[in-house]
Amino acid sequence: MSTGPVALPPALDAALVDLAERRPLLVASDYDGVLAPLRDDPAAAVPEAGAGEALARLSRVDGVIVTLVSGRGVADLQATSGWSGDFRWVGSHGAEFDGPLTGELADRRDRLAEQLEPLVATVDGAWLEVKPASVAVHVRPVEDRAAAALLLDEARATVDSSLTLKPGKDVLEIAVTDADKGGALRRLADELGVAASVYLGDDVTDEDGFRALAGDHDVTVKIGEGPTEARHRVSDTVAAVAVLNRLADLLA
Repeated sequence: MSTGPVALPPALDAALVDLAERRPLLVASDYDGVLAPLRDDPAAAVPEAGAGEALARLSRVDGVIVTLVSGRGVADLQATSGWSGDFRWVGSHGAEFDGPLTGELADRRDRLAEQLEPLVATVDGAWLEVKPASVAVHVRPVEDRAAAALLLDEARATVDSSLTLKPGKDVLEIAVTDADKGGALRRLADELGVAASVYLGDDVTDEDGFRALAGDHDVTVKIGEGPTEARHRVSDTVAAVAVLNRLADLLA
């Protein structure tokens, strides 16, 4: 299935040609901003047209492991995407790898939410999201951009310095573990004994994933603008789906 006439950069296309020769192959991607356009309401982040079909094509190839790696909790990711394919699911920036968090960490997350709720309530449009391993302060809907920036700064200064800060696009996530996407990808690649990996991401937290996949045949792709350590870049979610379909074509 094609997403339309999206021309990939020649260097990226050549890297995908090389990647298609490798087995086992890990194909991993973030969700929001990569396979689904970013939305003010995360629950409204439906997949880009053809994204699920592209992932399904890849998952049917022998020796290819498709993995969704997200800051969302796994249950939230599955519900929002509507996908239930033969994929691996890594949520909460890698904290949800082998199951849900322990009760102690969940209690610490809840105390953190109680601490931040009054602060977030002072800014119109801002909202607090409680995830399985973290709490996220969202300011994308805030019209007063100066107030939005100030809220994120105040949230940083308010929380315990032992917590892990994960800044993103109009969001500050505060995690109760030090798990990150890079560690999760490296662990997965090692456990599966893969010959090469590809990872698609768009945000600051995806840079950990890009840095973790540094093998000669690994392919890292930044979606959208901004500084990055990824080896390649495409413009948007439509182009991200085109990358997956191009790889599926090569594997076929």
